[in-house]
Amino acid sequence: MALHVPKPPGFTSMLKDGARHYAGLEEAVFRNISACKEFSKTLKTAYGPQGRNKMVINHLEKLFITNDAATIIKELEIEHPAAKLMVLASQMQEQEMGDGTNWVIMFAGALLEGAEDLIRMGLIPTDVADGYQLALNKALEVLPSLTCWEVTDPRNVEQVTKGLRTAIMSKQYGNEDFLAKLVARACISILPEKTTFNVDNVRICKILGSGVHKSEVVQGMVFRRTVEGSVTSKEKAKLAVYSCPFDVTTTETKGTVLIKSADELQNFSRGEESKMEEDVKALSEAGVTVVVAGGKIGDLALHYLNKYNIMAVRLTSKWDLRRLCKTVGATVLPKLTCPTPEEIGFCDHVFLDEVGDTPVTIFRQKGAESRIATIVIRGSTDNYMDDIERAVDDAVNTFKGLCRDGRFVAGAGSTETELSRLIELYGLQCPGLEQYAIKKFAEALLIFPKVLADNCGALDQETLSNLLAAHTEGKTNFGFDCEGDGSFVIDATEKEIYDLYLTKYWALKYATSAANQILRVDQIIMAKRAGGPKPRGMGAQDPDDDE
Repeated sequence: MALHVPKPPGFTSMLKDGARHYAGLEEAVFRNISACKEFSKTLKTAYGPQGRNKMVINHLEKLFITNDAATIIKELEIEHPAAKLMVLASQMQEQEMGDGTNWVIMFAGALLEGAEDLIRMGLIPTDVADGYQLALNKALEVLPSLTCWEVTDPRNVEQVTKGLRTAIMSKQYGNEDFLAKLVARACISILPEKTTFNVDNVRICKILGSGVHKSEVVQGMVFRRTVEGSVTSKEKAKLAVYSCPFDVTTTETKGTVLIKSADELQNFSRGEESKMEEDVKALSEAGVTVVVAGGKIGDLALHYLNKYNIMAVRLTSKWDLRRLCKTVGATVLPKLTCPTPEEIGFCDHVFLDEVGDTPVTIFRQKGAESRIATIVIRGSTDNYMDDIERAVDDAVNTFKGLCRDGRFVAGAGSTETELSRLIELYGLQCPGLEQYAIKKFAEALLIFPKVLADNCGALDQETLSNLLAAHTEGKTNFGFDCEGDGSFVIDATEKEIYDLYLTKYWALKYATSAANQILRVDQIIMAKRAGGPKPRGMGAQDPDDDE
């Protein structure tokens, strides 16, 4: 006889067996805050030019060595629901601006840390969230007054290089001048007249060997592939692009051919050959000198392409095919037909080259014709090149941001220190319980110069007192000097350390919004996980493995 075990009373009695339920300050609010604090603490050490790298091995056992917060977050696979809210806020920041993801996580973590103290003192979480919202509104109001420099012409290489340096410096400290100039040249060369700048138009090709200072910009596209036939170079090339294999077409249905003599066998294969020759001859007559295929290029097809002096290139990615068509102005053809003049693309020079010992096929466009630029990155290891790619990606996104709004604020923690000072003064004028939360908001902003100093091995409290002293004297652009010995402060504008205004604007918004959302949660209800057998490899030994 089965025994009926009564369910525990209260909320759990409504849920399925195995469901978990946490309520109240201790179980829900503080539990959420402690998870977010731990997460924020993990990423603190990766902030700034002297930030340490993290070694992350994802579920596919791929190794990442980077201090780029967006990559770390993406590969960590966060489980905790409150920490996930912070991750979503940082991902929104990544989509909006492409930079400042670590800023969002650290600031949201600092706000929650401040909120924990206030709640333990007796404030209600919603009062704290309201105070944070008031402080955010004030911060966004005074932020435009802190702008200290502006890119007036997004086509001026010197101005743009100056604006991109800081974005690269936080990832690739020491290589920022070289890489900033490289990215500035690539972005300006393809900046359209009327439409907005598309980040996807700056491609990256990573080739092992040599050093990072051998990296270069190529107008057009670079593929780490060799050509298929014997023709390796074409000037003023006309291109036909196919998304299908360039080969003898096979029929959809199976057919049986009965061959009785040797002549019939010869005629049968000759029919295939003559059809292929007709196709290639038609291309040659249409003026096509380069064929790009998305699939296999057959031996027979290759023979006739060589015969008619047509260059053959095979690309395996359909995205690369689309981008190439965008570069050369061609139309992708889904089957082996001769293209019309409108479907043929044009490229100044298509050729096979060798970078280091890696063969590359380059589609180069000259002058104003170029719609896509490729940055060829050189480096000693794949991990190092991946990290340079992330820095370049941040810089390209910053360029997109400065095309929308060219204003910059001072970097090196100076903007955060000045905001903190102004918001603290504002908090003193506010009546009610919100003033405590506003004060905590101001304190949370000071985490940035503090962490910059920590990561450089300087004394954080001494740095903060030096910074606050300078800002009280009216030196609003003073930040932490990561190159000096000890707790030095410098004028960030003299050292040309600038942060994009829009990046700070959105980061403040997203971080505060995430922190407030977490504070307003008072219950966590987790349904029972879906059952099922454990995946292989989770047990002691896989039954298929023979020892």
